[in-house]
Amino acid sequence: MSETTLLLGGRIHAPGSPDATAMAVTGGTIAWVGADNVGRALHPDAHVVDLGGAFVAPAFVDSHVHATSTGLLLNGLDLTGCASLTEFLHALRDHVAEHPGTLVWGHGWDETWWPERRPPTREEIDAAAGGAPVYLSRIDVHSALVSTALVERAPLARGAEGWHESGPLTRVAHHHARSAARESLSVSQRRDAQFAFLRHAASQGIASVHECAGPDISGVEDLADLFGLAEQGGVPEVVGYWGELGALDTARQLGVRGLAGDLFVDGAVGSRTAALHEPYADDPSTSGVLYLDAEAVAEHLVECTRNGLQAGFHVIGDAGVAEVAEGFRRAARIVGAPALASSRHRLEHLEMIDAGQADELGRFGVAASVQPLFDAAWGGREDMYARRLGPDRGARLNPFSQLAASGLVLAFGSDAPVTSVGPWGAVRAAVHHRTDGFGISPRAAFTAHTRGGWRAAGIDDGVTGTLVPGAPATYAVWDAGELVTGTPDSRVQRWSTDPRSGVPGLPDLAPGKRLPRCLRTVLRGETIYARDPGDEDH
Repeated sequence: MSETTLLLGGRIHAPGSPDATAMAVTGGTIAWVGADNVGRALHPDAHVVDLGGAFVAPAFVDSHVHATSTGLLLNGLDLTGCASLTEFLHALRDHVAEHPGTLVWGHGWDETWWPERRPPTREEIDAAAGGAPVYLSRIDVHSALVSTALVERAPLARGAEGWHESGPLTRVAHHHARSAARESLSVSQRRDAQFAFLRHAASQGIASVHECAGPDISGVEDLADLFGLAEQGGVPEVVGYWGELGALDTARQLGVRGLAGDLFVDGAVGSRTAALHEPYADDPSTSGVLYLDAEAVAEHLVECTRNGLQAGFHVIGDAGVAEVAEGFRRAARIVGAPALASSRHRLEHLEMIDAGQADELGRFGVAASVQPLFDAAWGGREDMYARRLGPDRGARLNPFSQLAASGLVLAFGSDAPVTSVGPWGAVRAAVHHRTDGFGISPRAAFTAHTRGGWRAAGIDDGVTGTLVPGAPATYAVWDAGELVTGTPDSRVQRWSTDPRSGVPGLPDLAPGKRLPRCLRTVLRGETIYARDPGDEDH
């Protein structure tokens, strides 16, 4: 018989038992939730864990990640904090000096924040790199700066669509350069990066990640290695997606959940490659790039539906969303709307969508894998979206309340390394959207980052992602804020109440408040992260 573990003396996020302070786990499954004294009576022989007032909640799911790239950022050249072109070049020069003779893989530059308002030229990159091969992806990963030495390793990039003699590479040229950089990594570098990412995700209370792989992003070997690491245990579960049309054999070979994820309908706003109906405000010469049209979308939906796979697409711009919506209409005429809805097809990002499109996609059972930290970083009427699109158009992106009201399954992710892996920050960003009326309630946001992630992966059994008897024991334990001393032997946590649901149990996520700190992450009863008391605060 499996041993029972009894967690006592905390606060259990179980909306059906709002006063719960204890939880019993047997054999990787939640056996009971309730009050401390009842738990002791029901489970007298259990192994007891004193929570010390900590908050226990379903573990998070990150519905869109790129594990190797994020791990390389954790271990490599992080440019997300560079505040100017000069600072960027200093960081590159210092990194090359510290790691002579190796490929430089960096990420995170964003020229829209810099006083110069321009990226460095290839000549400036070469001067700082001293002849090293350099691949430096923009914050949205849809363009990259490269050195001449890397171009020599990617001869097909020169002259390809998106090639630039001195500036960032986009489109096909970027894919060639990225492939060359990826092939320059050793197997050990790749696996070290993946392991670093998975450990970091676990430390953030994440028990499952959706890896959005593909031929232009990471490669078959990369995804197979990531699956292998996860199967060894002790790290978050990996749900894999492969973004390629017509790749049924590859899907079966890899064992992915679907031909979805970053299967590009268009690009990104920051790189001016998201497909728009109207030109970019800061560059009227372009309306972005459309990689797939409605017919290609429909054919992929039909093929995946008939073969029991989730289909899915990366789509951001309004012209891209229009093509996707039309693709669903055409597919429904072939396989029927019920077949589409039961397949739980996915759309990643889905930033520029109107109410009619949201309602229609909701009827097709679509899961919207969205990233609230995009709005926190670039939303509102003054930041990057507004500069690229104009303040009126730019402030209408990421309408989470509209998506939720239309019945789309909301699943939150980071798109790491595009934004950082920080689920509580994403929940807060979704609640405090920078456009009035676009945010959602704390409970809805928390659900999107927990149960919503499982549902987006096709797991909709009604219990996974919750803390109820019979559910998998997949949870995280949190130091969720300041403790208020009452009597000498009691501790009372400050909690907020969800204004829409009235359900207590979520920490105060007001801007400026310290976000909860993860103490332990558990996946189906196995501890995959336990905070060392000596660890620095995250």
